[in-house]
Amino acid sequence: MDSYFAYIIYSAILDRYCVGSTSDIAGRLRRHNSAHKGFTAMSQDWSVVYSEKFETKSDAIRREREIKSWKSRVLIERLIASKP
Repeated sequence: MDSYFAYIIYSAILDRYCVGSTSDIAGRLRRHNSAHKGFTAMSQDWSVVYSEKFETKSDAIRREREIKSWKSRVLIERLIASKP
């Protein structure tokens, strides 16, 4: 059975967070840090600072959208800090 994840990555160079979802965090991080088009292409120092595991893809996407809807760095940093 596959697992799915909602994740938050951080770039120290840009001092920015990016929220996403995937079934392969390591592979997704490699793609974020490779030469490509898109927001995360502006830097290659992305690291995973938070993740949550889900049984279904739709649950992971739902959580990704919830976090993105906050539009708040403060709330994202509180979530990261609450990680055990």
